[in-house]
Amino acid sequence: MEGWLLTNLRGRLRLRLTPGYLSAESFERLTGRIMKLATIKYCSFNRLSGSLLILYDYTEKAQNDLLGLVRDFRPTPPRPAPWGHVSIFEAGEESPLPTNPVYGYIFRRLLLPWPIRVALTVLHAIPHLLKGLHMLLAKHSLGVETLDASALAVCLLRRDYNSAGTLLFFFSLSTYLEAWTRRRSLLGLYKSLSGPEEKIWILDENGQEKEILESQARAGQSVLARSGALIPVDGVVIEGLALVNQASMTGEPLAIKKEVGAAVFAGTTVEDGRIVIKATKVGRDSRIRSIIEYIRESESSKAGVQGRAERLADNIVPFNFLLFALVFLITRDPFRAGNVLLVDYSCAIRLSTPLAVLSAMREGNERQVFIKGGRYLEELATAEIICFDKTGTLTEAKPRLKSVIPYPPYTRDEAFRLAACLEEHFPHPVGRAVVAQAKAEGLGHEEEHTHVDYVLAHGISSTWRGHKVLLGSRHFLLEDSGIHLTEEQQIETKKMTEDGSSVIYMAVDGKLAALLAIEDSLRPGVNDTLTRLRELGLKRAIMLTGDVESSAKAMAGKMGFPEYKSELLPDQKAMYLKALAGLKRGVIMVGDGLNDSAALSLANVGVALSDGSELAKDVANIQLLGGKISGLAVGRLLAQRTMARVRANFYMIVGFNTAVLALGLFGFIAPTMTAALHNAMTVYVAYRGTRPYLHHHEPQLHDPVDQNSA
Repeated sequence: MEGWLLTNLRGRLRLRLTPGYLSAESFERLTGRIMKLATIKYCSFNRLSGSLLILYDYTEKAQNDLLGLVRDFRPTPPRPAPWGHVSIFEAGEESPLPTNPVYGYIFRRLLLPWPIRVALTVLHAIPHLLKGLHMLLAKHSLGVETLDASALAVCLLRRDYNSAGTLLFFFSLSTYLEAWTRRRSLLGLYKSLSGPEEKIWILDENGQEKEILESQARAGQSVLARSGALIPVDGVVIEGLALVNQASMTGEPLAIKKEVGAAVFAGTTVEDGRIVIKATKVGRDSRIRSIIEYIRESESSKAGVQGRAERLADNIVPFNFLLFALVFLITRDPFRAGNVLLVDYSCAIRLSTPLAVLSAMREGNERQVFIKGGRYLEELATAEIICFDKTGTLTEAKPRLKSVIPYPPYTRDEAFRLAACLEEHFPHPVGRAVVAQAKAEGLGHEEEHTHVDYVLAHGISSTWRGHKVLLGSRHFLLEDSGIHLTEEQQIETKKMTEDGSSVIYMAVDGKLAALLAIEDSLRPGVNDTLTRLRELGLKRAIMLTGDVESSAKAMAGKMGFPEYKSELLPDQKAMYLKALAGLKRGVIMVGDGLNDSAALSLANVGVALSDGSELAKDVANIQLLGGKISGLAVGRLLAQRTMARVRANFYMIVGFNTAVLALGLFGFIAPTMTAALHNAMTVYVAYRGTRPYLHHHEPQLHDPVDQNSA
């Protein structure tokens, strides 16, 4: 196999294969061989980055067997991806939607003569029989395919072609419903992720920074990516050094160091640093590939209840055959014993649970709550603690510049121009407020500064006309950089904070040059959302902020938070989230900025707002696409009802099929009716999984989470 070894630790093997080297079919064959090794715990592959991760119980023999298997594997050549006009159902990503089986079934029943119907039934049964035989002989497994084939074989041996035809119809209908629901769900996710066109920064032929539309980027151009920015192209680093978070591609939360010569991919995020990238793939090519991979990774993040249901479904199948043997031994009637094979629990369980989860993801997406995987639905439904970052999350994402107070020798306009010039390079709500006000006042500016460095959760550092400029928080300038305030300046900052404003400090050559007051009003619906979340079972709501104690206490009281933590730096937020996670009660973290990324990744469920930083959205498990905090209550209610429906479906499947099985065994219903009732239940739970979970209106305070609505 083409590739190279990245990590070979005890129990953990990571290889990097040439991106695109394995097709979907080849990967399925490879994982099938890998998972046959008894020591394997987990195996995943990212086709975009070529990263293959295997976790296993270490022994020297297991390691050698695994390396030998991977080394000797020969994939089938993948067909080239037709980038250009791309949909998620092209380039082998998805199979086309099957033909609706209802019309064919009605046509055969009503219009075709009996001999032709029999011939078609036998012809259509052959693929199912071969698949079941292959599962039994080649894979040595009593799976659902084997059970289906056995049920068909019993009907054909009885010459009960009506029952066989009914079975085949329900098999096709179940497959069609699953594919149709999955297609709708994935299309909804795809459309929401495509989003509007973004702007990016490039270096022109003179080495000057220039902002252009994403569609205007061309291969070979030098693209600039700074801290907090989403990398918009595939390419190679030609200048600089940065830590790049590749969680959207590899699923690993730790940032990777990227220096000159390293490859980077669109859709990943610069966590810290500054790099210049020579673009190799730009615009739609890289963006669509990233979206496709993102959707595939999201779908594979199964809820724990879904995984348990699938394992239970697999484990139940052998008991059907055991019961068949038991009935045959008692009755000596193979046809009566065959009734047992006409009813299975596993098919409906395997079908209903993923459909319920995918339908919930689609409905959440329609309500602007994008959930990146089924397991986050379950975590969202059961968590008991929720933490909120304050600035930009509980407050408006579009703060307003209230005032600028300059200090000699700088005038207001000169200080304001310089601040706007520095802030425009970083996608942060406070920075956007400064830039927007400067533009509104017509204060144009020239790029006279050198490289702008963003210090995470602190501020900006640069050189302007030979002078060192610092712009950022009180902690950054006064404590870290040793800037001293006069008594007058201290009084002025106190007035600003008591007025509820956030203060940005700007210093030039070690002296305060200006104070900028940022006014940020509360997001609408914060109090109502907290009330709704409490009614939906969340027991603790905590506000986290870097504000001073007095300001934090006032804001917590205003918003209705019984608990808050003030003067927190990013690492302190992360440590606090880690301590809460240790309580094993389920923690939700809601944030929007670069400094929230560590806390978001440590929580059971990380939630980011769509108007927050790219890194926060990348790390988070759920995005509130409308930027409305009320989406949390919508997501919580949706998650709880999804889990309630999954549980209700399970009890319904077990109870109904047990009753049908008993009636068939004791001769109260004919085999045809047994098969029809069993498959009707399978189709019903599939249909039930596609029903809406929420009412047309946004959930109100009294909206119950009950079994009936599930």
